[in-house]
Amino acid sequence: MRIARVLHEGNPRFAIVENEELQLLENTRFESLTEDLKLTTTRLPLQDTKLLAPVAPGKLVCVGLNYKLHAEESGVPVPDEPMIFMCSTEAVIADGEEIELDCLDKRIDFEAEIAIVIGRTARRVKKEQAADYIFGYTCANDVSNRDLQRKDGQFTRAKSFDTYKPLGPWIETELDPCDLAIQLWQNGELKQSSRTSDMIFPIDEIVQFISSIMTLKPGDVIITGTPSGVSPMAPGDRIEIEIEGIGRLTNTVIAPTA
Repeated sequence: MRIARVLHEGNPRFAIVENEELQLLENTRFESLTEDLKLTTTRLPLQDTKLLAPVAPGKLVCVGLNYKLHAEESGVPVPDEPMIFMCSTEAVIADGEEIELDCLDKRIDFEAEIAIVIGRTARRVKKEQAADYIFGYTCANDVSNRDLQRKDGQFTRAKSFDTYKPLGPWIETELDPCDLAIQLWQNGELKQSSRTSDMIFPIDEIVQFISSIMTLKPGDVIITGTPSGVSPMAPGDRIEIEIEGIGRLTNTVIAPTA
């Protein structure tokens, strides 16, 4: 099932995506989606409806260097446990919205990633039970200012600028994430192409590891690392990320505004 978050009559609403239509839900709180979906009779054409980011996360937890080839292209050793960091939730934008670069004189890369959306409060979860705590999955772009990343020696500033975490277009709740194609196109040219089976730490281990450190709440998002092929972006670029079984997240890049 695909669950979208949309703007309807000036308010955010959840809806089920069915072909080219959206059916609004009565549910207004994310937490209630995991309990019982309550359908309304209101249907909207998908193409004429403003999609919001599929969730407004309370926490945005990120995993770095989680594909072997990406670790190699970054020139760093493969980690022996998940390398995690936090990003600002204010960086989240939706499918179709613009990525605004923070400057024009530094290298700012795209990173295609599969994102986990937590559905239940998770604390010290065993990896065998991780799927029980996951609501679903969506596409993510972990936009990163490489020069600031190197300067700071950590990732928060480099990856937390407003608009630097596109998510969407919706959440897919019925998906086995273990071996999915993950691809990214820049202006129609394929730049990243891999499979989630190439992760160093699979999704169940990621949930186990992070929940052993911090309690995860419904609506929290974990982005899980990117394959090789990351490259810089420039104003005017069109970045498209597609994950098998989920859909395609599309954003354009603009120069910094005053």
